[in-house]
Amino acid sequence: MPEVFVKPDTLDDENRRFAQAPLRQPVFLNSVPKSGSHLLRNIVRMFVPVEQQYGRDFIQWANLQQHRVAFDPARPMLSWGHLFLADASAIETAPARRILLYRDPYDWVIARARFFISEQFASNMDHLKSGALTADELLTMMIFGLPGKAPSLRDIYEMNAAAWLGARVHVVTYEALIRHVGDPGTSEADEFFGALLDACGIERPGDWRDRVRIGADRRQSGTARENLTGIGIELPDCLGPRHRALVDYQAPGLRKLLGYE
Repeated sequence: MPEVFVKPDTLDDENRRFAQAPLRQPVFLNSVPKSGSHLLRNIVRMFVPVEQQYGRDFIQWANLQQHRVAFDPARPMLSWGHLFLADASAIETAPARRILLYRDPYDWVIARARFFISEQFASNMDHLKSGALTADELLTMMIFGLPGKAPSLRDIYEMNAAAWLGARVHVVTYEALIRHVGDPGTSEADEFFGALLDACGIERPGDWRDRVRIGADRRQSGTARENLTGIGIELPDCLGPRHRALVDYQAPGLRKLLGYE
């Protein structure tokens, strides 16, 4: 499996500054990779005792059977991962409260490309970092995938996002998360984080805004955009018309299903 190299954060120490109520039910933060997974995880971690955080790994299909204990209702834990919907994943996570995080596929293409060519990511695709590719070529590969090496946008979103919409999940979009993290004092943020914590089975404490601000500190996330290093290709801030058309061709109807049209 690919390796991700990030510096450890200090959120366990930050967590212990607050009074924590124990989880009464397992919580699983599921996400499309490169959709703000660390951001959501770090925020929710600030509301759960460190001893109930299952931090061994990001749970995925390939390692699901190794981490089944994360969903044991007798020992409630907060866990996180990139798990697609299938019989085993639905059954194993059934005891847990499920949160599903995804982002606009147009923006995901750029985020995936940036991560793949960063020093924080090592895999059998390191040749993409050689500088031989143009930005347009790299973005196209993020949409259509690399045979035998990386799945296409459609494959990832189909099983990691769209399929879960037919199951029991509380949906969080990256765009809403970023917006409300940026201004937690609004009534809309109050409603957003109230709904998120309720979906996690967490009673919202009075100091919730302080916890959100600490968990959302981008210095605590090794995969935040500004913390990625070694990127040798200049990527656009927004996907251009041609690549938007390629996304729509490769995964027709996806953005509408996810609420982006």
